[in-house]
Amino acid sequence: MKATDIEPFFATLKAANPQPLTELEYSSVFELLVAVLLSAQATDVGVNKATRRLFVVAPTPRQMLALGEEGVVEHIRTIGLFRSKARHLMQTCRMLVEQHGGNVPGTREALQALPGVGRKTANVVLNVAFGEPTMAVDTHIFRVANRTGLAPGKDPLAVEQGLMQRVPAAYAVDAHHWLILLGRYVCQARKPLCAQCLVARWCDFEPKTAA
Repeated sequence: MKATDIEPFFATLKAANPQPLTELEYSSVFELLVAVLLSAQATDVGVNKATRRLFVVAPTPRQMLALGEEGVVEHIRTIGLFRSKARHLMQTCRMLVEQHGGNVPGTREALQALPGVGRKTANVVLNVAFGEPTMAVDTHIFRVANRTGLAPGKDPLAVEQGLMQRVPAAYAVDAHHWLILLGRYVCQARKPLCAQCLVARWCDFEPKTAA
């Protein structure tokens, strides 16, 4: 993608969706952290179904600890890797209580020190909860960045770094939401819906689909 194409690419995405939001359901920074932690190798729809019940009984780190690992497992067993996620969640809640007064920290270093929280999860929390212009590169963003030519890279970190360099500052806070939604609903893995894509004219993908 040419540098001159990037501004109209994002301007078009913004015009269609001025205030993009995560599709994960949450009502606090802690619930957001839990939802993102649980979303690895799972769909947002599946996570939301589980957390709707989980957050009723355990909306804080202390209440999550009181529920216990097996209690968490009972609520999230429909999600992939539920046992390891429950274990990490318990460890994370313990650290939040003991080291952060029950609050979710707002720095990358502190977030990534939490069990089960990698760079992508930290980026989501920093962006959604704290308004930082981060790029949480999941499979959708990785595909879109490479397919469109926006920020090609061999791994998520390379794509993240490329996006941080190429996305104009005016769009940086919301960019990862727009790219995730584009990849999830239009620029799909098996067959991109190019005929329905609002930004197809600026995309480098050669074999564009007609329908």
